[in-house]
Amino acid sequence: MAKVLVGLSGGVDSAVAAALLLEQGHEVVAGYMKNWINEEGIPGDCPWEQDIEDAHAVAKHLGIEFRVIDLIDAYRQRIVDYLIDGYRQGITPNPDVWCNREMKFGVFLDYALSQEFSHVGTGHYARRRTLSDGSAAILRGADPNKDQSYFLAMMTQNQTAHALFPVGEMLKPEVREVAQRFTLPVAQKKDSQGICFIGAVKMSDFLRHYVPDQPGDIVDTEGKLRGRHQGLHLYTLGQRKGHGVASPREGLAYVVVAKDLANNRLVVGWDTQDSPGLYATHCVVGSLNWINESPKGQALMEAQPRYRAKAEPCNVTARDDGKCEVIFRTPQRALSPGQICAFYDGGRLLGGGVFEEVQ
Repeated sequence: MAKVLVGLSGGVDSAVAAALLLEQGHEVVAGYMKNWINEEGIPGDCPWEQDIEDAHAVAKHLGIEFRVIDLIDAYRQRIVDYLIDGYRQGITPNPDVWCNREMKFGVFLDYALSQEFSHVGTGHYARRRTLSDGSAAILRGADPNKDQSYFLAMMTQNQTAHALFPVGEMLKPEVREVAQRFTLPVAQKKDSQGICFIGAVKMSDFLRHYVPDQPGDIVDTEGKLRGRHQGLHLYTLGQRKGHGVASPREGLAYVVVAKDLANNRLVVGWDTQDSPGLYATHCVVGSLNWINESPKGQALMEAQPRYRAKAEPCNVTARDDGKCEVIFRTPQRALSPGQICAFYDGGRLLGGGVFEEVQ
């Protein structure tokens, strides 16, 4: 049996993970990652105090040790600064993916290993397997509606080898049933939403606190003025609502198709497959991470361009500069520089990278 530090967030999934690991006979200690407390007064709900209280109640109910681990400085440096810098550059970063690599299985795992724990357990809906060569692999979660393997695409082999995902073998209703069976204090608690560990804070409010508005023109794909925007960092490619441009044509909507950084212009077009800039098949992915062996030359796999998107067949060609070219078989909507592209072989997560160029 293993000595496991469980990342207890105050939610039901991590609570069930702790309960299952304890039931399996592991030596379990609960650790709450104190990453963000919203000292700067950003509008929104940052329920860290309630989460600590709930996590502590779960640990007490299970009879396990509870620790609050202060990671605020590391979170600001590794996640918040990355997020802000990305939006300033006009790209769309993904803090949740990097939170797993840099925080849960970064500094939190480092802490666990320094305290002689052998594994970190979390409430992720993903599965870990040991391959025939002894290496660790990540599979999609058993619940296709809750699968979170996409968010683990940048995890290294060492991180994967030290990870345990007990609820990944279950469907969400089963997790709720287990929570009831253990009479966990958070059995009825709703799932949290929002930026990784920041809470229910609007991204626009969060960004406005750090990046000043830079108003500019909104133009269509023919260059005709359609309105004004408050700052390119407040919009994402493919965005249908919130840009303020009403559609003059019934049955069609304007969507964001490009950001003209040089002229500080937001470009909108029709939400159709032939709208210039909205769909693409060819892209370059950098900052590559492969959980097991990296592919050589050209390989056929599936790529998932965002969390709720379907993984689509593509050809991946390794480049000499450490990046890869990805050609999708079918055009993909709103591929965005800065976002994570996760690579799969069927239900197995191969790794991931960052969209750098989209053609």
